[in-house]
Amino acid sequence: MASSSSLPAPRSRSRKPLGKMADWFRQALSKKPKKVPVSPESPSSDVSLPSSQDSDPPPGLSSVVSPTPPPTHVGTSSSSRWSKDYDVCVCHSEEDLEAAQELVSYLEDSTASLRCFLQLRDATPGGAIVSELCQALSSSHCRVLLITPGFLRDPWCKYQMLQALTEAPGAEGCTIPLLSGLTRAAYPAELRFMYFVDGRGPDHGFRQVKEAVMRYLQALS
Repeated sequence: MASSSSLPAPRSRSRKPLGKMADWFRQALSKKPKKVPVSPESPSSDVSLPSSQDSDPPPGLSSVVSPTPPPTHVGTSSSSRWSKDYDVCVCHSEEDLEAAQELVSYLEDSTASLRCFLQLRDATPGGAIVSELCQALSSSHCRVLLITPGFLRDPWCKYQMLQALTEAPGAEGCTIPLLSGLTRAAYPAELRFMYFVDGRGPDHGFRQVKEAVMRYLQALS
């Protein structure tokens, strides 16, 4: 039988494996732990959500607020009325200025707010009489002839009357004669093919003149 002194000690056999295990633990502890990605389903306090300023707007958001459309010019049915400076040109003699002013005030203060040309009020100072009269007629849709004894005596009034008939010979309702202080027999022969407004009524025929002008302006649209 061999002696017990020749056998290796049991401690020397177990030292090697214990040293390897200690080395493995040291290596494991010295290594940095790997970061595990956080899934969107598992919320964590360490994960910061992007702010609304850093995130892109969702698709289609820009179409929610539409830009302001450019202004468009809308045409109106009465736009032809503004193609001329005046609605009415009142032709009268100098001695009938007061009656002409009353007529103009009636037309301008009405609900229609008619634009009237009154020679002594609206003519250009220093302008030639002939050119001013012609310009007034061509710049007005209608012409009201305040026919009185003074109108028939005034050569400029007769010139205006003939000029009005020459410029619009076929325009019905464009020239409106207002007979005042005269009998039918004194009605000018140049106007015999036109009906006139009788100024002997309580309103001096102003209402009929206004209605005739309004009918003409409505026919323009």
